[in-house]
Amino acid sequence: MKTRFLGDHRLHPESLALRYGYESAWSEGALKPPIFQTSTFVFESAQAGKDFFALAYGLREPTADDHPGLIYSRLNNPNLELLEDRLTLWDEGEDALTFASGMAAIGTSLLAVARPGDVIVHSGPLYGGSDHLLHHVLTGFGMTPVGFAAGRPFETVRPALETALAGRRVAAVLVETPGNPTNSLVDIQAVATWAHGLEQPGARPVVMVDNTFLGPVFQHPLRWGADVVLYSATKFLGGHSDLIGGACVGSRAALAPIRALRTFLGTMADPWTGWLLLRSLETLKMRMTAQMKNARYVAEFLAEHPRVRSVHYLGLLAEDHPMFGVYRRQCVGPGSMVAFEVDGGEAEAFRFLDALRMVRLAVSLGGTESLAEHPATMTHADIPPADQLALGITPGLVRLSVGVEHYEDLLVDLGQALDAIPAR
Repeated sequence: MKTRFLGDHRLHPESLALRYGYESAWSEGALKPPIFQTSTFVFESAQAGKDFFALAYGLREPTADDHPGLIYSRLNNPNLELLEDRLTLWDEGEDALTFASGMAAIGTSLLAVARPGDVIVHSGPLYGGSDHLLHHVLTGFGMTPVGFAAGRPFETVRPALETALAGRRVAAVLVETPGNPTNSLVDIQAVATWAHGLEQPGARPVVMVDNTFLGPVFQHPLRWGADVVLYSATKFLGGHSDLIGGACVGSRAALAPIRALRTFLGTMADPWTGWLLLRSLETLKMRMTAQMKNARYVAEFLAEHPRVRSVHYLGLLAEDHPMFGVYRRQCVGPGSMVAFEVDGGEAEAFRFLDALRMVRLAVSLGGTESLAEHPATMTHADIPPADQLALGITPGLVRLSVGVEHYEDLLVDLGQALDAIPAR
């Protein structure tokens, strides 16, 4: 079944995630698709093999009836094709690609469009791995990162950004919104309008949005002008802390160079990961909704606690906040990521983290269990301390990914851990 309608009724993504793109008759009546754990596929004839390769390598223009034949799991695999079909549903993209990790998705996407001498504009803060890729890896390929601050109206940071660009060619704009770990927002529409309007030789910049924090349930960047949506599928898409994966969604044209490079870098996901992600997509909205509800209780509790200085949670944005209008327009919900600053610094944050009993001390996010970590010394440790402070990553900042436990149990655990911090 590869239709999104039941009669005249348009089906919702959470319903389509259970069946879209798969027929039980294809697999001996199996309700769920099997795992196609194979490296290669048998051709019906030599001519079929020739035709498949001609299409896969772009040796001929595809027709409307063409469908890439199965060749080799570095190029395509039934589990990944089915997963990619379903990944288009929430973001309403034409195409999707899956990867071995979120960093594989980001790295492959940037390398597909940027060349030596190009600039990659990015928001800040970014996930620590993305920041390292831009500032310590891609610079070795002759690419220059130029950043701008998230959490502010784009028109207020645009003049300084344009001065820093100084007429150089921008290949891509990488936006992470909400930003990791501070939940700082970026106005996707404003950035996309600016980027697509730049006058420069060659192709216009490709606007890429890392949508990992809110996931495809609570934010849809393609609607606001983004060309490519990026995910660490390890997080909410996987949702059970048992796989590593990545994904990108967009138009066929935007994803074509990324797909081509993925084939030759070999950065795609494996069949087992694809199968696990298919399982997880079926419960995506239920999990993320439950986590969001819990996060609201947690954020309100933290905001009232005497040992907490500040709380960064989208659901607590005041109406006079400069990004409140962007939040209301761009986001469907506040998600389940909470950052908060304990009263004190690193020692007090460590005291809190070590005192947790139900919430687990671990990096990553988006799983069914609640996780807490210390960004300054863990996920963002590679960023110089002065830059951390400029991005709002203070020594007392804790990042919390709220899970699906009963919220009352979470509040008790957080409360006793905060009480372990000595009074100042």
